[in-house]
Amino acid sequence: MELVEPVALTQTVKAGGCASKLPPGSLQSVLARLPKQHDERLLVGFETSDDAGIYQITPDLALVQTVDFFTPLVDDPFTFGQIAAANALSDVYAMGGKPINALALVCFPEKSDLTTLEQILRGGLDKMNEAGCAVVGGHSVKDAEVKFGYAVTGLIDPSVIHTNAAAKAGDELILTKALGIGVITTALKRRQADARWVDAAIRSMTTLNRTAADVVSRYADHVHAITDVTGFGLIGHGRELAIGSRVVLEIDSERLPLLDGAVEAVHLGAIPGGLLANREFAECVVTIVPGSDVPPDLITLMYDPQTSGGLLISVSSAYATVLQNELCSKGLPASRIGRVLDPQKVKGRIGEIRIQ
Repeated sequence: MELVEPVALTQTVKAGGCASKLPPGSLQSVLARLPKQHDERLLVGFETSDDAGIYQITPDLALVQTVDFFTPLVDDPFTFGQIAAANALSDVYAMGGKPINALALVCFPEKSDLTTLEQILRGGLDKMNEAGCAVVGGHSVKDAEVKFGYAVTGLIDPSVIHTNAAAKAGDELILTKALGIGVITTALKRRQADARWVDAAIRSMTTLNRTAADVVSRYADHVHAITDVTGFGLIGHGRELAIGSRVVLEIDSERLPLLDGAVEAVHLGAIPGGLLANREFAECVVTIVPGSDVPPDLITLMYDPQTSGGLLISVSSAYATVLQNELCSKGLPASRIGRVLDPQKVKGRIGEIRIQ
């Protein structure tokens, strides 16, 4: 394959990756006004803010369906395509499904270099091939800003579905990837990022969540809830899990896995607009545990919008250590970052996130 000079894609868009998505508060206000759907085959719809929809085909088979696309957050088009594909596939893995095919979604400036578009598509196909997911077609439109992603379809056993609404009090929380994507890629856009930070962020974003999902499948009876941490950040997606499960989450800030350069990017003021929107929306559910000394930088990073982020897993405490160890043995930076609490026992609010 002939290599082309990388295009500085991040300089062509206002916001990159999952930071380019609508604020969670705006989206929720619209979805809350939509009529409920009545189809007994729709096992998981948009009402629970889950990662993907699930539609039953037979008693033993259901479809997992999701769509995800966004603007560039790295300069190299091939890498951007890889990240977009990994991010779209992640929702299927988070539900416990196996991706089988995908449709590409392309927004591209009419007069831009088509070699750039080719490299984006090649990058996406590279990750789809790695996942064993066939790209069967797609759709394109003219747009002033580049946007790319996929609608992905997977298969799943209806009796083994991991939603974000079944965490149990006493569970421990495991996060499979480090935080800091949003601030590091914002620093990249501003030309403030160290190359080592960007390389680490790219390695994280281009790592499929397939391995993590495969490990989790071996402990399916003990894993009660999963969500992937993407555009709404750890707090935003944790909030959805806590509300859906009617529990309180407690996060141990000292155990949070952070990308190299994440804290430094915060110090540089590389704060994406998506982070500010996440914080404005979800800060009301956050409580700092009395007596805790939580660095402000860590709190900021908990709102950071992640692109192709890790899985947040709620697992029985009896299996938390063995699950974490197996994830780490596969090269994943999995960390036990907290626990699930009963609101009544801790006199907390359903959906509350406590940080210590």
